[in-house]
Amino acid sequence: MIKITKLLLVSLILFSSQFSHAADYKIDIKGQHAFIQFRIIHLGYSWLYGNFNKFSGDFSFDKNNPEAAKTSVVINMASVDTNHAERDKHLRGDAFFDVKNYPEMKFESTHFSPTEENMGMLYGNLTLHGVTKPVSIKLTHMGEGKDPWGGYRSGFSGTAEINRSDFGITKKLGPGTEKVEIILSIEGIRK
Repeated sequence: MIKITKLLLVSLILFSSQFSHAADYKIDIKGQHAFIQFRIIHLGYSWLYGNFNKFSGDFSFDKNNPEAAKTSVVINMASVDTNHAERDKHLRGDAFFDVKNYPEMKFESTHFSPTEENMGMLYGNLTLHGVTKPVSIKLTHMGEGKDPWGGYRSGFSGTAEINRSDFGITKKLGPGTEKVEIILSIEGIRK
């Protein structure tokens, strides 16, 4: 009976090890190894790029079970930076982000669907300007491993596209300015 119990215990341990749990990561803001950028067509003539310099978030990921991936990110909207102080002031104002009334943008994932090796679609809810809408982010897992400081890191790049008017930002800016592309480069440190 003891041998059977030991055999069952060993089998259970081996079986459960095949189903590893997702690792939890904190997005590396302190080391500036994460970026949230955007671009929008300016008056129909060129691209205008910007960043959000202050944000925080976490994600969980297991490369052996990517379907279990999840993330949560909060962005400080007053940290918008297009490398032009007057434009940034304008973007913070009532006509655009209205940061006094809507100081944060939030993303909460709902599920992840792998499409091919190291790639997939992350689905979730984006709250911007007081409106919550579903969005999808095309993600690439860049890799993971030990860092020189004794930690363990995992990183992703991604893109998403949203319509400004879906979130109540309707000021006319010229041809082609309805769509905003969001560009992500996210590196996290395992907790």
